[in-house]
Amino acid sequence: MTDDTTTLTGRDGPLVRDWPARDLNGTDFDPVLAELMREGPLTRIRLPHGEGWAWLVTRYEDVKAVTDDPRFSRAEVTIRQVTRTETDFKPRPGSLAFADPPDHDRLAHPVSGAFTVGAMKRLRPRARRLLDEVMDGVVKEGPPADLVERVLEPFPLAVVSEVMGVPVAERDQVHDWTRRIVSPSGDAEDAERARDGLYGWITDTVRARAHSLGDDVYSLLGAAVHHGGISETEAIGLAGPLQTGGEAVTHNCGQMLYLLLTRPELMERMRDRPQDRGPVVDELLRHIPHRGSVGPARIALEDVALHGVRIRAGDPVYVSYLAANRDPGVFAEPDRIDPDRVAPPHLAFGSGPHHCTGAVLARLQSELLLNTLLERLPGLRLAVPPDEVPWRRGTVIRGPRSLSCAW
Repeated sequence: MTDDTTTLTGRDGPLVRDWPARDLNGTDFDPVLAELMREGPLTRIRLPHGEGWAWLVTRYEDVKAVTDDPRFSRAEVTIRQVTRTETDFKPRPGSLAFADPPDHDRLAHPVSGAFTVGAMKRLRPRARRLLDEVMDGVVKEGPPADLVERVLEPFPLAVVSEVMGVPVAERDQVHDWTRRIVSPSGDAEDAERARDGLYGWITDTVRARAHSLGDDVYSLLGAAVHHGGISETEAIGLAGPLQTGGEAVTHNCGQMLYLLLTRPELMERMRDRPQDRGPVVDELLRHIPHRGSVGPARIALEDVALHGVRIRAGDPVYVSYLAANRDPGVFAEPDRIDPDRVAPPHLAFGSGPHHCTGAVLARLQSELLLNTLLERLPGLRLAVPPDEVPWRRGTVIRGPRSLSCAW
């Protein structure tokens, strides 16, 4: 943050730019966001829904500064109507996405042990067995196969259910609710029925595990409610996004796999240098457009100076992790995929207190998926021309709807 500022008077400032919701094909970077980045480090935007305008922060260091600054509040967004991407905005109590420290820390504490590096190391053998079971069916039936439907969707769902502690006999039902909630079909009524079903099940499960000593998420939440660390309502609000969190892994991996299948030099490197696949995965995570538009807003709690501009108390502020990951001042030739680049860590999993709770889990699943697909499906290739791959429409998270492949 800069201290030497030129105060803007009244509501003068940069023009407010409309940022419409767009369905983009492939892994193309949003041209509107690219133009906003060129206009400066701090611009003003109006999104398709909500009210008014908001500041947009796009530079890497500025994004980190805003996300670490307690003067910008996520909780305030729950009581304000701001310009936004969502048609409906109904955050549940207990949602980590809309909690500020120290309340955020209180809410995160009961489940933090389930997502540590150590916990993920213990999970890895079980996750590998789950993936091998999925892959056995694909290999047995042979090509072609839609790898989104057959692998990229069922595997993350299974792993999330393992971490959450969903009983095996109930996983099909939970998975069905999850798919209907995150489906791009646009059937709002069906999604709402599925949401009611899932949250009703979560409520019963949290209550049933009040005295559990298990290390799965539902047991940890049940125990935390029983001991008074969080309320039942907060536990339910925490569990919902975690249970549906496999969607991001599915579609991010879909984008990464699409890039490997359409860029022979990347595929060759992954095949020829398996010991060095980690940097390729990290560079793909930096490069892919994880979502359309932006995530949740923040509200300035007091006047804050940034790049000679005064963000006034009450102003909504968005940060763009996508833009930060393409900041040319940090990443040389940012639009190029370069696994050998030397640069600071990417912000694909966020920054500050709201850094993704399941980042280590997502990284584990991404590595397992890409490694296993390459190892078990020799000669993996698209079974359709790249421009015939269908992409998701009307969804927050971008990715291919299907990936028909042969091997």
